[in-house]
Amino acid sequence: GETVHIQEACEGKTTSPSLVIFNLNDEFKPMSFLSVLQGAFPANFIDLKEVIIEQRGDDEVVTSAEMPLVKEVTTTLREWGSIWKQLFVANKKERFSQVQRLMWDLIEWRSQLLSGTLPGDEFKELKQKVTSKIDYGNKILELDLVVRDGNGNILDPDNASVISLFRAHEEATATITERIKEEQSNVQLDHSGVSARIQSSPTHSLYVFVRNFVCRIGEESELFMSLYDPLKQAIISENYLIRWGDKGFPKDVDMLNNLKVVFTDLGNKDLNREKIYLICQIVRVGRMDLKDTNKKCTVGLRRPFGVAVMDISDIIKGKMECEEEKQFFIPFHPVLAENDFLHTLLNKVTASRGDSGGQGLWVTMKALVGDIIQIRKEYPHLVDRSTVVARKLGFPEIIMPGDIRNDIYLTLHSGDFDKYNKTTQKNVEVIMLVCDVDGKVVPNAICLGAGDRPVSEYRSVIYYQIKQPRWMETFKVAIPLEEMPKIHLRFMFRHRSSQECELTGFMNDCVCFSGVLSHLYGRCISLQGDSKRMEDVSSYLALASERSHTDVHKGTTLMRNNSSTCGLSVSSRDSFTISTLVCSTKLTQNVGLLGLLKWRTHPELLKSNLQELKLIDGEEVVKFLQDTLDALFNIMMEHSQTDDYDILVFDALIYIIGLIADRKFQHFNTVLEAYIKQHFSATLAYKKLMSVLKTYLDVSSRGEACEPILRTLKALEYIFKFIVRSRMLYSQLYEGKEQEEFEDSLKSLFESINNLMKSHFPTTLLQQVAALKYLPAVLQDIETVFDGKLLSKLLYDFYTCIPPEKLQKQKVASMTEIVSSRLFRRKGEHCRDILLPMMLKELGGALADVREGPHDERRNSVELLNKILEVLSHKDVGDTFRHVRDIVTCLLRTINCTVITMGREHALISRVVACMTAILSQMDDQHYSTYIETFSGTSDLVDFLMETFLLFKDLIGKHVYPSDWVTMIMVQNRVFLRAINTYAETMNHKFLDNNNFEFQVYSHINELFSFSCSPFCFLRYGDMRRLIGFAIRDMWYKLGVNKICFIPGMVGPILEMTLIPEEELRRATIPIFFDMMQCEHNHTGHFKKFENEIILKLDHEVEGGGGDVRYMELLQTILLDCAQEHTHLLPEVRNFVSLVTGLLERLLDYRTVMSDDSRNNRMSCTVNLLNFYKDINREGMYIRYLYKLRDLHLDGENYTEAAYTLLLHSKLLKWSDDQCTPQVDFQSPQSQRQLKENLYNTIVSYFDKGKMWEEAISLCKELADQYEMEVFDYELLGQSLKQQAKFYENIMKILRPKPDYFAVGYYGCGFPQFLRNKVFIHRGKEYERREDFQSHLMSQFPSATRLNITTMPGDDVKNSPLQYIQCFTVQPVLEIPPRLKNKPVPDQIINFYKSNYVQRFQYSRPVRKGKVDPDNEFASMWIERTTFYTAYKLPGILRWFEAMSISHTTVSPLENAIETMGNTNEKILTMINQYQCDETLPINPLSMLLNGIVDPAVMGGFAKYEKAFFTDEYTQEHPDDKERLLRLKDLIAWQIPLLGRGISLHGKRVTDDLRPFHERMEECFKQLKKKVEKEYGVRELPDMDDRRSTRPRSVLRSVRQSVCSMAGSECGTPTKQHPDR
Repeated sequence: GETVHIQEACEGKTTSPSLVIFNLNDEFKPMSFLSVLQGAFPANFIDLKEVIIEQRGDDEVVTSAEMPLVKEVTTTLREWGSIWKQLFVANKKERFSQVQRLMWDLIEWRSQLLSGTLPGDEFKELKQKVTSKIDYGNKILELDLVVRDGNGNILDPDNASVISLFRAHEEATATITERIKEEQSNVQLDHSGVSARIQSSPTHSLYVFVRNFVCRIGEESELFMSLYDPLKQAIISENYLIRWGDKGFPKDVDMLNNLKVVFTDLGNKDLNREKIYLICQIVRVGRMDLKDTNKKCTVGLRRPFGVAVMDISDIIKGKMECEEEKQFFIPFHPVLAENDFLHTLLNKVTASRGDSGGQGLWVTMKALVGDIIQIRKEYPHLVDRSTVVARKLGFPEIIMPGDIRNDIYLTLHSGDFDKYNKTTQKNVEVIMLVCDVDGKVVPNAICLGAGDRPVSEYRSVIYYQIKQPRWMETFKVAIPLEEMPKIHLRFMFRHRSSQECELTGFMNDCVCFSGVLSHLYGRCISLQGDSKRMEDVSSYLALASERSHTDVHKGTTLMRNNSSTCGLSVSSRDSFTISTLVCSTKLTQNVGLLGLLKWRTHPELLKSNLQELKLIDGEEVVKFLQDTLDALFNIMMEHSQTDDYDILVFDALIYIIGLIADRKFQHFNTVLEAYIKQHFSATLAYKKLMSVLKTYLDVSSRGEACEPILRTLKALEYIFKFIVRSRMLYSQLYEGKEQEEFEDSLKSLFESINNLMKSHFPTTLLQQVAALKYLPAVLQDIETVFDGKLLSKLLYDFYTCIPPEKLQKQKVASMTEIVSSRLFRRKGEHCRDILLPMMLKELGGALADVREGPHDERRNSVELLNKILEVLSHKDVGDTFRHVRDIVTCLLRTINCTVITMGREHALISRVVACMTAILSQMDDQHYSTYIETFSGTSDLVDFLMETFLLFKDLIGKHVYPSDWVTMIMVQNRVFLRAINTYAETMNHKFLDNNNFEFQVYSHINELFSFSCSPFCFLRYGDMRRLIGFAIRDMWYKLGVNKICFIPGMVGPILEMTLIPEEELRRATIPIFFDMMQCEHNHTGHFKKFENEIILKLDHEVEGGGGDVRYMELLQTILLDCAQEHTHLLPEVRNFVSLVTGLLERLLDYRTVMSDDSRNNRMSCTVNLLNFYKDINREGMYIRYLYKLRDLHLDGENYTEAAYTLLLHSKLLKWSDDQCTPQVDFQSPQSQRQLKENLYNTIVSYFDKGKMWEEAISLCKELADQYEMEVFDYELLGQSLKQQAKFYENIMKILRPKPDYFAVGYYGCGFPQFLRNKVFIHRGKEYERREDFQSHLMSQFPSATRLNITTMPGDDVKNSPLQYIQCFTVQPVLEIPPRLKNKPVPDQIINFYKSNYVQRFQYSRPVRKGKVDPDNEFASMWIERTTFYTAYKLPGILRWFEAMSISHTTVSPLENAIETMGNTNEKILTMINQYQCDETLPINPLSMLLNGIVDPAVMGGFAKYEKAFFTDEYTQEHPDDKERLLRLKDLIAWQIPLLGRGISLHGKRVTDDLRPFHERMEECFKQLKKKVEKEYGVRELPDMDDRRSTRPRSVLRSVRQSVCSMAGSECGTPTKQHPDR
């Protein structure tokens, strides 16, 4: 709901005199504005909210006390809500649904924010989601971009620097663009098929929720789920073990609906695998054979049962978005035989699918981004503390510093067991135990899978009678770190019978792995002996555990001899293979690393160990980072008196720092930094490190080979961290001793770096680039132990020693990093005083060439200046006055010129404009005045001001930022406005006197002032409108006698400003118009220039959206008030106000309907406007609207009306060779003759399309006359005459349907002024019925009610606030042109005038009066006739015209009979003429017409008239009707010769089968003729075939007048007039 300000409450109701709508910042307007809308609400409609009241000047500003984000969501929902409805109306279903989903999300999240119950981390996450959703929605709805700070709150432009605001816009745009890409493509895929969002993260996880396992087993089972690479045929994750009961649900019932696992540690390399499967290996636990029903059968055996596999590549790579509730079915595939290996079956199934028979697993899956810590935080509803974590087999791509692991993964590969003297192969079961040195079993050291409890013993799957079983079973051995050296693994092998109650041994084999297990694949030695010997640890620990430890070369020969030791013999026929994988961050098996860590035990190997450190795998080194660094610095410290190992240790340190820079180990940066701060203790290391570093730099600067120098420069940051920390420790220990020596060493080191930078050897170029890149990173450490000013001087020397044209790009990038350092921000140490001039000098040339140079290089220059300005805008950096002054002096005009010369398409234009804006925003008044004084002369200053004003005008009118960067645009305009104001003050002091007056400068600044007030400039800074209005007013009045120079030039810009819907601004600036009128009147005696200009500009501005009724009222009031004190001007001002008010009324109507669906309304308003311009003699505007009207007609295919519209333009032109002024945009310069000829040709083509050939012929004749008599162009004359001939032929041969005419009344105050309570006559289209016309009409006014009466409605309807429409058909009244009267004119010609060139229309309604004779209705049938006179003839420039007068007449029964009789005669005559002219017409219509009159069976005709009127009674009662009775008798008498001619014509055409019908008709006619001629006399028609026998003739028009009666006055019948009702 809207927010209201409660004024008072009474009797349980709340009254609100003012309703306030939120603006985007959710702030109320000041109280002084609250007087517009009032209303009362029931008390229970109002919800009281806490508010904060601020006093701003004289105004109180009220803001809601809600959380800012909640207020933002509220206003966003309101804004989206209105747009959402518009989308529904526009039928944009997809976008409508999209916005609906966004709004539902926001509504739900808003309630969560308001609840106040969210924990801190969840609140922060929700805040992020809300702001992201709002920004995304605003973007897709093309609303303003909202910029935010780091906390997600809307950035306050008043408290943010221009550069930070620009960066925030950039970041927001980039974020939203990325989000839209993801939404549009449902996550865009890169070349590898992995989504961009997922690819950007180094670590990934897969969440799996096992919903159900459907399989008919009948025994307990174990489900081992893992991730699998089918191409490498390798499992890549730990197993997740589910123990499933024989009843069809988990063995542990508490795990029902809680079987959740997350597979973690997956890296981008895993995602880039071609295929990844989720597999489940099912092992049943029970009998050897499921079918075995023997009660003595062995139980508890682990037997293979089957596998379930699913390709999850698309899910894990993000190609497929998974709903959290969407369930996937993973089909189950059983082993085909008892001896099928699960691993083999797995490979078969992944290669080709089989039928599962409906058995399998139902799971829910979702790919998650991040490691376990991240996903627990981001997806707490999925991954909680009960969710099992299954890690990757091996380390993740990025090893996190706190990730401590000590896991040994062991895989049983295969075995080969001889059957010896048995007939069948044995059923081998492998049992593994973890034992200590005493042979005791270590309890709970084996983990079969994630989610399962540790066990003390492992038993393998049993394959039935297989000589070479392949298990491929992986499990984890988890042993405490301190126990690792003491343990070994004992494997025992048993034969398991299907019928046994106990274990029976077929061979007692064991193998021992002592110490830390190898991670290599190995074949183990089998030892034979009795079980007691097995348990004696001393009997086997001394033996070799692998084949490679024995005499492999003798191979099976040795085995077969079964060598025996300590009672145990090596089995030569049997072998057993396992593999191990060690994942430990505490133990290493790397010999080189061990040698370095334990260097004191073998000091003679130290040199080689240091050299070989580079060859050690980086993963091993970073796992033991602290130990390795301790060893290196211990070596350095213990050899402090010699430099034997300094370079080796330095190189080792460089190698380690280089490793940390690798993306894989980048998270160890924190470990390294923590080590330096907390564990590093080498106090003398700084001397040795600086010594070696200087040596490397000196060698390189001489151009000599120094292989480690590039790596050294890359590691510079951490080298200096060690140097500085070492120096600080030394200083603390010895209380600042040797500080001077240290500073000298540092200076010397910088000198070496400078020597390297000066070097011209080709080998040093890369090193110089590296130095520029990595040196700034050392500043934050060096400045803690070194004087800032001295350090600044060293840096100054460093940059200035580089040749000017060399490495400019790298130099500028390096300087940018320097600006970001604490050194540049320091207060009071003059660091900036030293560094800034050097940077500005570098920037001066670079910025001037921005538009020409390479993109990156120029971008760096702009970025450097941006960075400097951003730093100087901070409040904590001390005094910046001099620095801003230096920037303004050195760069402002350069940047202005750069912006002017850069194209709008240039990639850097927005950045450079942001720079310029930032400089201007940081200038205070003193900066402006100081800068103005730097110009040497007036002309130079004028040039600067001119280019600045032109630049501002260009940037305000056509901003360089995206249109949704409204905040940035507003800030820019505000800064420009302040600059304009300041420059204006300067101009007033320097140029306002007559001698120095600069017209152009003032012209531009006034335009700028007004232009800056354009509506889009004040969407956020409404309070500036009054300020700028007063500034313009003051500027105008200060011009004094120079004002006349700006009339009419400044009329348009000031008009634009006055049209802004801000009352105070209008009141401040409208008086300028009167001053202009007065000024021009004083100079010329009139103000025509002003009047013409304001009419011209008003038209454009109002059409473009400016102005409203309130503006019209203010303009009228203020101008008349101003004129009251100047009586000599008052009459002219009144005329002017009247003129402008009339124009504004019409323009506002026009603007209102231009967005309307009703083309008719648009046409009406256009005609109103063009008539207005015609009346006030504004030909240019009149013609402009003629063409607008023409275009509207063409859109509706109203070609006739379009022709009449253009005809009005042509009438303004003469047949002369004078040049005419182009009045419309598309006209090229031409003479009046050329233009008129072109218009005529266009008009003729329109008339041709509209079948108005009579009009086209008249224009063709005029053209032909010009061709023949004026320009003598006989070729065009011939074409024109041919065209005329064609039109004449069309008139005679082509049927032209008569359009119907409809009277339409618009009643009620709901209609606009130009329609309200008026009646219009509309010309229908060809064959358009009244029902269709009325339906179309009502669709244009959906809220209107149709009146079903044809009489004029009463005042209650006319004054109603609603809309009522009345529609009925009217008949056009023929007006024969004088040239056709009393002449033999064919019907084709006359028929045209029956529905064209008509201005009078009638509607007749029968009524009953007096005594009604049921046998003869004619005696009492009166006619009420309404006649409408339109303003113009139809057709014309519109398809309708207003009925200017309406009259009502009454027609007596006798008059009605005369009209009806005349119409019947007219119909007979017309049909006779048609049949005489066209012999192909069918006979039926003529037959029906004649028979209906002459046949007594159907005739009601004049027999009824005779009975009603030709009686003595009627003659006595109506003595005045004597002439009328004679006229009726005459018409009856004339009908006989007409019928005779018709029957004669019918006899010639009738076919033989209709001959009897014709003969009967002739018989009836003879009787009728005899009767009528006896009663009313004989009439004869002239013979029409004797004049020209070549073609039949029509009845003469003179005869037609005798035999027919025209409606109304043409029949000579007087009518009784009634006043208009």
